[in-house]
Amino acid sequence: MIRVGIVGATGYGGREIIRVLLGHAGSKLTMLASTSRVGQHADEVLPAFRGATDLTFEAYDAKKLASECDVVFIAVPSKESMEPAAELVAEGARVIDIGPDFRLKDPHAWELYYGTPHRVRDLLPDAVYGLVPWYREAIKNASLVAVPGCYPISIILALRPILDAGLSDVPIVIDAISGASGAGRGLAEGLHFAELNENVRAYKLGVHQHVPEIEQELQYKTVVQFTPHVGPYTRGILSTITVRPKHLFDPAPYFEVYKNEPFVRVLGEGTLPELNHVRGSNYTDVGWKRDERTGNLLLVSAVDNLMGGTAGMAVQCMNLMFGLDEAEGLRIGALSP
Repeated sequence: MIRVGIVGATGYGGREIIRVLLGHAGSKLTMLASTSRVGQHADEVLPAFRGATDLTFEAYDAKKLASECDVVFIAVPSKESMEPAAELVAEGARVIDIGPDFRLKDPHAWELYYGTPHRVRDLLPDAVYGLVPWYREAIKNASLVAVPGCYPISIILALRPILDAGLSDVPIVIDAISGASGAGRGLAEGLHFAELNENVRAYKLGVHQHVPEIEQELQYKTVVQFTPHVGPYTRGILSTITVRPKHLFDPAPYFEVYKNEPFVRVLGEGTLPELNHVRGSNYTDVGWKRDERTGNLLLVSAVDNLMGGTAGMAVQCMNLMFGLDEAEGLRIGALSP
């Protein structure tokens, strides 16, 4: 039985990890650590799990977490997991960070896009990017896993199979829309109901922090023009990706790379993903359309940003790290309607 701790369990990502683990036969949720809720019962802080766990929030203590847990999920805001991850790894715990702090291999790119120097850059080479279909073997032996961002998961899974299919030098254009939960629980005026309801807004054009992550995982073979949007719904990401190949080609043979993947569903030509088909699940759906008129290839992907884009991918990594069936606890169909 895998003993699991969570640092930062009150955010949306941490909550979703708890939800998954409560139905996971091979693990036991052992510790919940917090800086703001110490001494409070989980029932008080997370009433959605009332009656499902008897844990009380404890102060963060790397030694105690490492001694009582086999793996620790870190679910804190960006720039705040560096020191906890370093301390936990030093104490012998295996760590899965769902934040961005260890995704980028280049510390200069981190500083450029996150606006601050990376404080534990010596750990960056050892952190394994937690995109299971492409890093499965490396994840198995990792001591530190950096779970990808939710936008990058929706984009990289769609693009990486065709990197060697003869793409032109025209930047790949990505238009992606996320539900409001993608911004986390922090208060922001733009996410107030009156501001977001019946509204869609583009943001961070040209400077979004996921750009270097996406280009890194596309092996720097192409440049992307990434335009994220936020829409008036709670969860899910739909990405529409416009690729200019040198010559139009059939993507189907390239997507055979996913034929044995339990959570990547390749829908094929003309069948386009919808959020209702992935919401609440660990699946990523990918479909496409070849536009003979323009010569463009249009890829569409859908993922639940809190599950397939965060918690589900994180638990899939945990399963691999401890030799379990990687689908354990994740065989959850989409919530539709």
